Amino acid sequence: MQTLLKQIKKLLAQIDAAYLRLGINEKQVIVGDLTGQLASSEIWNNPNEAQIKSKQLSALSNMIDPWVTLHAQAADITELIEMGDDSLENEFKVQVDALESDFAKLKKDLMFNGEFDDHNAIIRLSAGVGGTDAQDWTEMLERMYLRWAEKSGMKTTIVERSVGEEAGIKSSVIEIDGAFAYGKLRSENGVHRLVRLSPFNSDNLRQTSFALVEILPQIETPEEVAIDEKDLKIDVYRAGGKGGQSVNTTDSAVRVTHIPTGIVVAIQNERSQLQNRETAMKILRSKLIQLQLEQHASSISDLHAGESANWGSQIRNYVLHPYTMVKDTRTKYEDRDTQGVLSGKIDGFIEAYLDQQN
Repeated sequence: MQTLLKQIKKLLAQIDAAYLRLGINEKQVIVGDLTGQLASSEIWNNPNEAQIKSKQLSALSNMIDPWVTLHAQAADITELIEMGDDSLENEFKVQVDALESDFAKLKKDLMFNGEFDDHNAIIRLSAGVGGTDAQDWTEMLERMYLRWAEKSGMKTTIVERSVGEEAGIKSSVIEIDGAFAYGKLRSENGVHRLVRLSPFNSDNLRQTSFALVEILPQIETPEEVAIDEKDLKIDVYRAGGKGGQSVNTTDSAVRVTHIPTGIVVAIQNERSQLQNRETAMKILRSKLIQLQLEQHASSISDLHAGESANWGSQIRNYVLHPYTMVKDTRTKYEDRDTQGVLSGKIDGFIEAYLDQQN
């Protein structure tokens, strides 16, 4: 039993160290505060604020609950082993081994040490060079990330989507809600290149297509990013569509331009101009934070014009012809199961990137 006791105490010490590094105790205080606020009927007088706080609570709970459960289980077994019932040694051994396995999975959280790694994420997909092929490629990437999120137990919301004339999509904006969503997905930020036999070419020629993937930390509260109103140009216009009853007949679409950086965010999915403006501002705040991270700027006011994840930063090649392989240009990680990757099997690429960064 003494060997087992040393084993569980070592594990408990490792969990305590992870608690400290991840700020679990501090996050528990925030969870308690948010829970108290949401229990008050007054906060629901402002549904938008209540929704923001509810999402913050959900994200924090998803992150800390597995650690709290693991710590409690390890502490309980430590106490039982110290009581010294040798007849239960084999049973305790099974439980301790299971806890060590759980810790091995959870300690990947320690790799997420960026300021916004614990935030939810926003994915912006844009079709590049390649015409209809590029738009089809962009839709394939949209499907890949939606499948990955589903397999990872994350919630997805398509905020904005522009469909191509013939096939595919011109652009898509997706919110990803889940533990360390931004920390996991920031490895995807950049240009993704596809090489294949074109299904849209009558001669079935090999075609190279490009799509831009932008990964942004989801910034819910205006307090996290101070934007000067005089730096904004806000235009409203009539939302487009393919016709029918769903086409807006009022000027509800909103285009927000951040003048110093030239960043433009246009949203038209919601019928309400106010909702579209709030969504556009949330994405703009996220874009500015991402640009601040890339430019190592101390504040938003220090930013200069420049697109996040510009078209010169090709990060991954997806080759479907003449051979099949997906290869990351930064980590050199590769996977020949191209269909698996395109169906959401991208954890290998994410982990290789995180290993390189740590």
